[in-house]
Amino acid sequence: MATVAELRDKLRRPLLAERASGHQNRIVAGGVEKLLASPLGNPFPGVREALKGYGELDEGGRAAALNAALNVLDGQDAAAKAPRTPRAPARAAVPTAAPGERLPPDADLARLDTGPGGTRKLNSLGLHNLRDVLHAYPHRHEDRRALPDLSEVEEGQKVTVEGTVVAKSRRSPKPGMLILDVTLETPAGGRVKATWFNQPWMERQLRVGARLVLTGRVKKFGRSVQIGVEHLETVEDAKGSLSTGRIVGVYDSKDGISQEFLRRAAYRALEAVPLDDYLPAHWRQKYGLTDLSDALWGMHFPHDEAQLAHGMNRLRFDEYLFLELRVLLQGDDAVLLGKRFQATGDDIHRFEGALPFQFTGAQRRVLLEITDDMRSERQMARLVQGDVGSGKTAVAACALYLAVRDGYQGALMAPTEILARQHYANLSGYLGQLDVRVGLLIGAMTAKQKLEMQTRIAEGDVDVVVGTQALIQENVRFDNLGLAVVDEEHRFGVQQRRKLLAGRPDVLVMSATPIPRSLALTAYGDLELSIIDELPPGRTPIETKLLQDTHRQQAYGFAMRQIREGRQAFVVTALIEESDTLELLAATQLSEDLKVILPEARIDLLHGKMSAAEKDHVMNRFRAREFDILVSTTVIEVGVDVPNATVMVIENAERFGLAQLHQLRGRVGRGSAQSYCVLISGENSRKTRQRLGIIESSTDGFVIAEADLKLRGPGEIRGTRQSGVPDLRLGDLANDIEIIERARELAKHILAHDPKLEHPRLQYLRSELQNRSQSVAYREVI
Repeated sequence: MATVAELRDKLRRPLLAERASGHQNRIVAGGVEKLLASPLGNPFPGVREALKGYGELDEGGRAAALNAALNVLDGQDAAAKAPRTPRAPARAAVPTAAPGERLPPDADLARLDTGPGGTRKLNSLGLHNLRDVLHAYPHRHEDRRALPDLSEVEEGQKVTVEGTVVAKSRRSPKPGMLILDVTLETPAGGRVKATWFNQPWMERQLRVGARLVLTGRVKKFGRSVQIGVEHLETVEDAKGSLSTGRIVGVYDSKDGISQEFLRRAAYRALEAVPLDDYLPAHWRQKYGLTDLSDALWGMHFPHDEAQLAHGMNRLRFDEYLFLELRVLLQGDDAVLLGKRFQATGDDIHRFEGALPFQFTGAQRRVLLEITDDMRSERQMARLVQGDVGSGKTAVAACALYLAVRDGYQGALMAPTEILARQHYANLSGYLGQLDVRVGLLIGAMTAKQKLEMQTRIAEGDVDVVVGTQALIQENVRFDNLGLAVVDEEHRFGVQQRRKLLAGRPDVLVMSATPIPRSLALTAYGDLELSIIDELPPGRTPIETKLLQDTHRQQAYGFAMRQIREGRQAFVVTALIEESDTLELLAATQLSEDLKVILPEARIDLLHGKMSAAEKDHVMNRFRAREFDILVSTTVIEVGVDVPNATVMVIENAERFGLAQLHQLRGRVGRGSAQSYCVLISGENSRKTRQRLGIIESSTDGFVIAEADLKLRGPGEIRGTRQSGVPDLRLGDLANDIEIIERARELAKHILAHDPKLEHPRLQYLRSELQNRSQSVAYREVI
């Protein structure tokens, strides 16, 4: 039975998640009050009382109620650990801390002296306790230690100047235009003119005698200097200012909340909170990290560039360390016990002997890594990456065969019915001659067919089942599932994967989408990584050509020459219906146009609005060579295999990400004939030519994925934030591979020696991990 302390920790997590989500009352099914009505809330009547009627409150009311509930919860925690002392009478308002009083990081912001309305301002920025303020880092820094000499600035230069308003005026050169002119006198005695266009509300801040810090671009008129203002700060007290005479952080803010106020809040939070370091000194020394106090002071108020760099390095390392700890912990257990297989060498040789080809060196290496995992009592959780055509399915088929040989069932879940049917055909070919019974379960089957297959699965009459989401319906019960293979897993939701993985089978994830190593170590950090980095012999690289849309006729003329030689072609466009905004050729219109342009060619259409049965019908006809050109949307991006297709034409290629273009290109080159990809761009900008030139010059999916990460960012590569991409304040996945690997090394070392972080010296680390658990991008896989 769970202790009260354990229940408190379990309750604290969703409450912190509710706060992080902006108090939407959606973090738990049925809302916060439903959570508290469960057995989890029984030991905490004070928390239930504080959150009574939560769903009916506005956002401000919810924020206040949630803070009060967390304070009650944390107060009970402290009371359980400390000797009982008489309680002070309850107060209507939280008292501000006395000068010099130390406060815990989770203390309410009302304890901090931030002036009238200060707590409300910070709350409006999503900051609710001192920890939030400490980790609300500046998004950039300006060096204001020595501001420029106005006599030396150049036309167009971006500068920051400080000065006192000595004169101001307003003028309207024409109706509807208002220009505010202000003259500043700098501390060195120089004068500069600052200008605001159509911002009448600025007049109140621009009073004569006000001290300002301005940033903008210079215009010179003879010896006179004028600044077009981009950023303005008011300085209340020059003598004790945190905004001048130093390297200054610039924070994310909103109207009515000044930078001076935010700097003062950060300064007071740093003074108030005892910054106990959760990383022991010997770890800091090994990884070249400054201590936490120096890092936070250096991030908010650096003495010099070196302190800022050291602080940023430490805090970035911490972001990745807690991310790696979170995903490696895999929920509450650092090590999950799974199935244990014999995985004998004889069985591997028997499987390979039944193949019409031999494994490549890369396939053998990855298979060795997989079988080492399968022989271990630890549950396998491995990601196999390999470019299009590298032979991932054959490796997965071998692993499934090894599971079946040990008396277990295997399952392969694919994201689409087209891909599921293709896997079924391939696995039937690989495994059928080895007396392995392979079954298919997809949504397009009749109710009778589904029931028959479900019965066979439950009774153990089928060894390997291939399917889509139909595999995870409630009425699907495996007799003895030992290995689950998930293809292109980022297309499935967490709960979908969870249903397949009940019973803790070994897990093998396949992805033909090349994932940059930095992203693999973070978003996929809970999976060990194997890479098939070698193509089978005889595969010829696909030739790629970039054309402007004015030369589109060349692309279709070339495709027609290939068709006359007996080959087939794909033509891909992005939308199904016309869109004037995006200027994309719709697939439906394009297919009609091509019938006019290429009267000899037999043309058909495939798009996402078709039913699964309609898609299958079209693809089967294309494979059977019943027509020559398939015009499609990106529904053919993943896995579709048509060996006779040798040409891929992609319209409006500039609208696609590089990784997606590489996936589309991989639909050709599946046979022995030379294949081609033509990218037709509707833009001719230098940036577009440079970006698409990466695809034209490289066929290495990993090189392309790294470029895509730098150009687009991780969220766009994998899809939505819910897919598990880290939301990092300081980290840069495109450039941080070295620091990520160091953080992962330390995380593995920590968990190898203390899988549940129970040692007293790790109490601060465990506490920090719990507090960050909702801000770390944690993707549950197993």
